[in-house]
Amino acid sequence: MIYLKNSADFQKMRIAGGVVRDVLLLMEEKAVEGVTTLELDKLAYDYIISQNAKPSFLHYEGFPASICASVNEEVVHGFPSKRVLKEGDIVSIDVGAVINGFHGDAARTFAIGKVSAEKQKLIEVTKQCFFLGAAEFKEGNRLSDIGKAVQNYAESFGYGVVREMVGHGIGRQMHEDPEVPNYFTGRRGERLQAGMALAIEPMINLGVKDIYMKENGWTVVTADGKPSAHYENTTILTKDGLEILTL
Repeated sequence: MIYLKNSADFQKMRIAGGVVRDVLLLMEEKAVEGVTTLELDKLAYDYIISQNAKPSFLHYEGFPASICASVNEEVVHGFPSKRVLKEGDIVSIDVGAVINGFHGDAARTFAIGKVSAEKQKLIEVTKQCFFLGAAEFKEGNRLSDIGKAVQNYAESFGYGVVREMVGHGIGRQMHEDPEVPNYFTGRRGERLQAGMALAIEPMINLGVKDIYMKENGWTVVTADGKPSAHYENTTILTKDGLEILTL
């Protein structure tokens, strides 16, 4: 069931989105050569708590951290650890925060020092996939229009679009209906309307679209070991159109 939000709900979501935005700006500053992903997680936790918010991810269905930190071939849900980031790595940081009963959720992929041209292009294309998908989030369109836009752009570069992991509705719960695929499933999907809130999040692989899960039961990696990038924002559709809350 899709829960439509009113203007008061959206105002609370703007506050949550602002916390998430600021965490990601902090992560962009601190994600450098020599830092561990566990250190980044501690910085994110401390900032979220300082804003009188709570980390959405911490203990969610047993997840052990406040951020997902996915390095290189890890697609999503990487556990923060004592792994030291080194030059040439890319790291996808996904973070959520809840305040006043509403969630914000967003992700970015950061380059550590100088990275290869193919990794840099993957990051840029994945980001553009988000904006092309988000541009389709407007009244009268269908949910599938978002996925088509993402898929068409990513595949024009020969990249793989992950099928098993999708975006989602968001609001009082971090994950609400509807699911937001990054590809065309063959169904047109729900009609988009004012009051909807979606976390749109392309997950794009440099190589094949196929993935598998690590033994920890959370971390998803590319089947061919090639890098993956992730770009996500919490978006809402008001009577005035699209608004992105985590930029």
